[in-house]
Amino acid sequence: MAPARLRGTLNIGFQLMITVGIFAANLINYGTASIKGGWGWRVSLGLAAVPAVIITVGSLVLPDTPNSLIERGHDEEANAMLRKIRGTEDVRAEYDDLVAASDEAKSVHHPWSNILQRKYRPQLTMAVLIPCFQQLTGINVIMFYAPVLFKTIGFGSEASLASAVITGMVMVFGTFVSIATVDKLGRRALFLQGGAQMLASQLVVGTLIALKFGIGGVATDVTKNYASIIVLFICFYVAAFAWSWGPLGWLVFLTALCHLKFGLFYFFAGWVAIMTAFIAFFLPETKSVPIEEIILVWKNHWFWSKFISDEDVHVGNSCRIEHDPKLRSAWRWMAA
Repeated sequence: MAPARLRGTLNIGFQLMITVGIFAANLINYGTASIKGGWGWRVSLGLAAVPAVIITVGSLVLPDTPNSLIERGHDEEANAMLRKIRGTEDVRAEYDDLVAASDEAKSVHHPWSNILQRKYRPQLTMAVLIPCFQQLTGINVIMFYAPVLFKTIGFGSEASLASAVITGMVMVFGTFVSIATVDKLGRRALFLQGGAQMLASQLVVGTLIALKFGIGGVATDVTKNYASIIVLFICFYVAAFAWSWGPLGWLVFLTALCHLKFGLFYFFAGWVAIMTAFIAFFLPETKSVPIEEIILVWKNHWFWSKFISDEDVHVGNSCRIEHDPKLRSAWRWMAA
């Protein structure tokens, strides 16, 4: 339902709800830690039912998308829904785009095998690698096991939970930064800046922990100031993730943290370097580009253009080119 110019902002609302949930969970854990008789963790876990109920009730009142209505043959309802969510009667061009895309999708007889075709190589590569790279940023180790990590570097039990609350707050703040900038700066800019900041932060955190804990993983002279510096750089890392790889685009186990120790941060730093380079060279900017026209972006990319023929572009956009003067100009420019 999102207009192309706001698609990034609205989609990041999903990640915002995740970060708000993490922050709320950290606050609840901190608040219930003092409950006696072993009830603290039970209350904390039970309160997870609250957002579950909200999601369930909310799903009952969600409207159907125009795309879904067209797919199921309810064309008039789709047209009415599109007018409602756009707030205007002038939706003919967009409606025609949706119908053309639906007709094209229905003409595909073997979608699972078709995705392996050469012309879909860019989409398939991004759909597989970006989620994989997201898991290799190391954010899950930081967010899931933050209390364990902070307790290890010298904070007490309550202070560890408080530090986890801080990182959760930073995550929410960083997500709002992404919401405010993603459709202005573009996807690539956030990916690249966030990757650079994450890389630097992980190298600093890994080095600081290495200097105090070494390979043995035990230290007795960690001051509060030293531990606070580590927390500060972890917050820099979390903030960068929250406005880049978190919304744009999960599973590492606690045993990795135990065995690799400070080396875990270097391990993830290496992956962040690789994935940032991948974005720099292979991900084109899709800011403000309607979903139906993304193929033009791939066709104009220095690397992916070799996988897409002019015929692929023409067949996929013939109806849209006919109705959109900007697309006609782009097609004539590429054809020339």
